[in-house]
Amino acid sequence: MIDKQVLSVSEAVADIPEGATVMVGGFGASGSPIELLHALIDQGVKNLTVINNNTGNGEVGLAALIGNGQVRKMICSFPRSSQSKVFPQLYKEGKIELELVPQGTLAERIRAAGAGIPAFYTPTTVGTVLAEGKEVREFDGRDHVMEPWLKADYALIKCEVADPLGNLTYNKTARNFGPIMCMAATTTIVQTKKLVARGEIDPEHVITPGIFVNRIVEVPDPVHEDTLIAAGRRFP
Repeated sequence: MIDKQVLSVSEAVADIPEGATVMVGGFGASGSPIELLHALIDQGVKNLTVINNNTGNGEVGLAALIGNGQVRKMICSFPRSSQSKVFPQLYKEGKIELELVPQGTLAERIRAAGAGIPAFYTPTTVGTVLAEGKEVREFDGRDHVMEPWLKADYALIKCEVADPLGNLTYNKTARNFGPIMCMAATTTIVQTKKLVARGEIDPEHVITPGIFVNRIVEVPDPVHEDTLIAAGRRFP
């Protein structure tokens, strides 16, 4: 059996190349893989396309990656939130691209990639600028816009418990986009709060099977985005 554990977050992200498309788990601060993101900042790779529900908060985690000039384009649902300041400023200055995707459509595009479905139809953006240039078809008397799957070269995910085979469980809301992103990426990198031996996770409790995970690094005391922001921290 394959042991997918790596020894450090820096080793886990060392081979992510320039121009890669990277999915980042998290729903706001919940489930954000801060340590992997900071390791990616230290690694220094640039020209990334990042897929996330938002664009990060404060000056840590994803926001710090953006602020460090490493992200060329964001694909997300919420480019601006109560504590986001890095992305909005760079976007106003024309220094970063944005593809805006409604949250349900974003989730389904990612899920479709993991399921091998190249595209699907949804009525969500009909009649809006987000439908411009896209195919529209009528179903049951209602127009629907075709949306393509959304794949990535890498996914950076945070989980609660993992085993060396890559089976994962999550902590409540921190589950969010994690499971579908694991399925939609060519290489899935996971930071786990606790690494247990094979067989210690009840199969009925496994959310992400190990077949979708490539690397695991244990981070026993992960920091939380909100805690860092409240303390006025920034990275690097």
